[in-house]
Amino acid sequence: MSIAPKKIVIASRESRLALWQAQHVQALLQALYPQCAVSILGMTTRGDQILDRTLSKVGGKGLFVKELEIALLEGHADLAVHSLKDVPMQLEHEFTLAAILEREDPRDALVSNQYASLDVLPAGSVVGTSSLRREAQIRARWPRLKIQALRGNLDTRLAKLDRGEYQAIVLAAAGLKRLGLVERIRQILPPTEMLPAAGQGALGIETLVTRSDVLDWLAPLHHAVSASAVLAERAVSRALGGSCSVPLAAYATVVGDTVSLRACVGMPDGSRLVQAGATAPVAQAEQLGAEVAAQLRAQGAQEILTQCKG
Repeated sequence: MSIAPKKIVIASRESRLALWQAQHVQALLQALYPQCAVSILGMTTRGDQILDRTLSKVGGKGLFVKELEIALLEGHADLAVHSLKDVPMQLEHEFTLAAILEREDPRDALVSNQYASLDVLPAGSVVGTSSLRREAQIRARWPRLKIQALRGNLDTRLAKLDRGEYQAIVLAAAGLKRLGLVERIRQILPPTEMLPAAGQGALGIETLVTRSDVLDWLAPLHHAVSASAVLAERAVSRALGGSCSVPLAAYATVVGDTVSLRACVGMPDGSRLVQAGATAPVAQAEQLGAEVAAQLRAQGAQEILTQCKG
């Protein structure tokens, strides 16, 4: 066990939600190490700067982590806090996920000032989302609705809804709950209707592989049950080359020693959606992801992904 830290610097994006997440980890570390000075280094990433195009067109979710990783490499920060759904499925070799925290609600939420559910939205209603995963599932299940791209941080997205640019928007329930905006949620979308993104609702803490001291400091924050579910989800996504240019959903639950995983891949226009699922012992969570990915491939997922990337 390493010596208790005297100083820890956390790298974070500067959006309100990202800073909440960093402050949450800051409070947990401060409780663990009362004598330690825990500070936050706020940074603006490329993903925060480019708001006029969808992520899939400008380089993917890695745009939200690159600057934070540079801060780790240059020694300006000891660790970085991420929403795990924004973390690329394959980290560069210098980095590792040191801890996965206990997961918040992994589901999607409908926010609307007029309508209580996707089922009651009139034909032609504009629904905002920047996620190809959500777009594919909404178009497949509610083909009468119109999808329009929606970028920006959570407050920006809500402001666009309030200005009447959309009849409804779909967001991660976790972010709304973390920022005390539960009253904005009109409908929690069950995974049977809208399968979440891999890692949605979970926070991951990244550090350098070489920082064994940081790995030791963070060990008490690691939540094994949440990690098993998230690792299964990330494994299916990684096996299929998951990125934000891929309309892929993966959702796992853990009961006792068993992890159950469901995943789907679909065309963004909703014309085709393939689904698969399986269970395995918790110790085989990542192998389960590969198995479900193989099931999806057998149903034609690779063809869908090739078309999406083409």
